Amino acid sequence: MPTDPEKHFPARPPASALRLWMAHIRGLVLFIGRFFREVWRPPYEVRELVRQMDEAGAKSFVLTAAAGIAIGVVLAMQSRGTLARFGAEAVLPNMLALSVFKEIGPVITSLVLAGRLGAGMAAEIGSMRVTEQIDALEVAALKPFHYLVIPRVLACVAMFPVLTTWTNMIALAGGYIESVISVNMDHRLFWNSAFSSLRFSDVLVDTLKTSIFGFLVGMVSCYLGYTVRGGTREVGQAAMQAVVLSSLFILLADVIIVRISLFFFGGL
Repeated sequence: MPTDPEKHFPARPPASALRLWMAHIRGLVLFIGRFFREVWRPPYEVRELVRQMDEAGAKSFVLTAAAGIAIGVVLAMQSRGTLARFGAEAVLPNMLALSVFKEIGPVITSLVLAGRLGAGMAAEIGSMRVTEQIDALEVAALKPFHYLVIPRVLACVAMFPVLTTWTNMIALAGGYIESVISVNMDHRLFWNSAFSSLRFSDVLVDTLKTSIFGFLVGMVSCYLGYTVRGGTREVGQAAMQAVVLSSLFILLADVIIVRISLFFFGGL
């Protein structure tokens, strides 16, 4: 007989906004607890993990590159006029690098990935739930949680920092191109200035925090898909909620992480 998922997670609550949110939070906490219990236990779905890393990473390079080039060009255009008024146009590359690596690059990249990956994961797993494919996997003793949830979450944890680094470099390149076109800035002056005060700790801390963002996106999206009830309408709602909740959690987590990093490391 199919295993009833409600014995692991609470059923979707009745349509009350407050109870809905409380039940989501409680269900998500239980879901995360199950993840940490199961992630160490076999079977280890290595092939599925590699496939999900390819899905999350390789297929997002173009999208994040587009976001990166837009970030760099727009930041350079918007900042040049203000800096020129104070005679500080020469610090533009340095300001651009610090802004991109410390905040804008990690957050924008994570929000873009939350939109692309969150909706896809929730819709795919939700579709499997409403068509009883997950029940079939449980009947076959294939442990769908190991196959569907753990590889997707780990892939997000691993690929978010990689894609963030890629986006940051593209954003700097976009700022460089804009500077060359606008003021014909020397390439040596631009790159020396960009990296003159960018410390390794800036890059490491603010890039690795995207692993936490990836974990949140993976857990929220998989939870909403795994607990879908009803039909295709509920699957669509789960996909939409995955994007909204993932984005909110990313922004909330960013505030907390920045506050903690400032407490421990000062003005990184």
